[in-house]
Amino acid sequence: MRAIGVYCASTLGTSALYQDAAREAGTALARRGIELVYGGGRFGLMGLVADAALAAGGRVTGVMTRGLVEREIAHPDLSAMQVVETMHERKTQMAALAEGFIALPGGPGTTAW
Repeated sequence: MRAIGVYCASTLGTSALYQDAAREAGTALARRGIELVYGGGRFGLMGLVADAALAAGGRVTGVMTRGLVEREIAHPDLSAMQVVETMHERKTQMAALAEGFIALPGGPGTTAW
């Protein structure tokens, strides 16, 4: 199965357009049989893209640091969750799993990559 990584915000962003784009991206990937690889969060644009992919029957893999998992922000319904120790490991693992990336607008985390 092919996989695409998506970088996006853990907040909903400043525009409903960002939320729509996240949902559309998740749905489009799933409908094309492309696995979503993302940061593993359940909130914000991260949660929307994952929920949309799952609702469309897609496979979704999250990659999250142990500290964030312990803070209970991990999405509970993913196909798979990989837990790493550092943010560097998180980005490295996402790059290893994905064949390419999409960066959705809406938050400072996307631009920090």
